[in-house]
Amino acid sequence: MTRIVHTFDNPQRFIAGTVGVPGERTFFLQARTDQRIVSVSLEKQQVALLADRLTELLDQVARAEGIDIAYFGPADLEPLDNPIQEEFRVGTLALGWNTGSQQVVIEAHATSESFEDVPDLEEDADYGPDVLRVRLSAAIATAFCSRAQAVVSAGRPPCPLCTEPLDQQGHICPRANGYLRRG
Repeated sequence: MTRIVHTFDNPQRFIAGTVGVPGERTFFLQARTDQRIVSVSLEKQQVALLADRLTELLDQVARAEGIDIAYFGPADLEPLDNPIQEEFRVGTLALGWNTGSQQVVIEAHATSESFEDVPDLEEDADYGPDVLRVRLSAAIATAFCSRAQAVVSAGRPPCPLCTEPLDQQGHICPRANGYLRRG
């Protein structure tokens, strides 16, 4: 099957967001330019890992190349843009720094049978998993990280004993010898 590459160079909006209530949320990456919107679903841990690794990459770039990565614009607190139509489920994430364009490159590849199916960063192979490719300035990537970290941490509060997420009904806490622990 031919690969679909959804490319966004400096999109008007690139965010991590959720649909649903804490404990039952679906996480999305969404890119938008004008009326074109692409949404891909992924795991909460993937969003957290992407934000962490992207923050590390930006810190390395700032030190090595002397680039200002601070974002001084308004925080994007708006929900995901509608319609939210999942293009694919993310299996592999890749990121890098393009020195020539001075941009962060983020690729979210669809789930595939093997990691060998995933082409190298910014490679436009004819076959392989579909991909959402986004190129951002360092400052906009910093804003993405801030929002992604806030979205991840906005879930259920942790149990004070075992740090597992608490449901509204509580949870069976291993540190309380299997008794139901309420928030």
